[in-house]
Amino acid sequence: MAETTVDTILALNNIEVIYNRVILVLKGLSIQVRRGQIVALLGSNGAGKTTTLKAISGLLKPDNGAVTDGDIQFEGKPIHTLDASQIVKRGIFQVMEGRRVFEHLTVEENLRAGGYTQSNPLEVRRAMQLVYEYFPRLRERRNQQAGYMSGGEQQMLAIGRAMMANPKLILLDEPSLGLAPLLVRDIFDIIQRINQEQGTTILLVEQNANLALSVAHFAYIMENGRVVLEGTPSELKENADVREFYLGLNEVGKRKSYRDVKHYKRRKRWLS
Repeated sequence: MAETTVDTILALNNIEVIYNRVILVLKGLSIQVRRGQIVALLGSNGAGKTTTLKAISGLLKPDNGAVTDGDIQFEGKPIHTLDASQIVKRGIFQVMEGRRVFEHLTVEENLRAGGYTQSNPLEVRRAMQLVYEYFPRLRERRNQQAGYMSGGEQQMLAIGRAMMANPKLILLDEPSLGLAPLLVRDIFDIIQRINQEQGTTILLVEQNANLALSVAHFAYIMENGRVVLEGTPSELKENADVREFYLGLNEVGKRKSYRDVKHYKRRKRWLS
């Protein structure tokens, strides 16, 4: 792992996470996120990606999890001992897998809930107008209860709610989950716009490797609680293991069938 630089907004240094004082999930994980970039965390189910996000956002405790070794630095200061509300105030906001909107509140009430850390009403209104610019459909639905919206609209709302906090870093957990392909592309286009136009740093957990690598500046591949590969999207796309097991391509660039890849076993060198 490269030495932390002045451009590093987030650094996880050899962290271990244990659930219920017994189950070791993250095993000396180290990653860095540079300011203003989109960094992708890729890996199969159970690799520890969501646990990584929860360790950063302070949401391990409700699941009986804890960081038991290493440290997490945000803008050069340790945050792994803080609770979730303190971490949000530092400028980190997590968009949970499955969206988790407040179903019985309207769209606008959901957005206002996301802006609770903003003390200036003018800033809240400015943030809301910005959300509506990125997601015009939310403006159309602003008085509708969130629970009656489609999955795609709820994902828009979840991201918009994060934007209301004016975060320095957004943690996105599986934003494509359960969405139609065309809508997924729209969501990722907006994620890229938020990064480019607002300068918001994004740490993205995503199982759709092709999609994640299309927007990321840098990516890590996790297996069994550790980073096994890292690099720029172009570097990872040239790696034979990534092409075969994450992009579904064979040696000549043709897409493999699900039958060919569903029983893959990780290369032993990845676990060394």
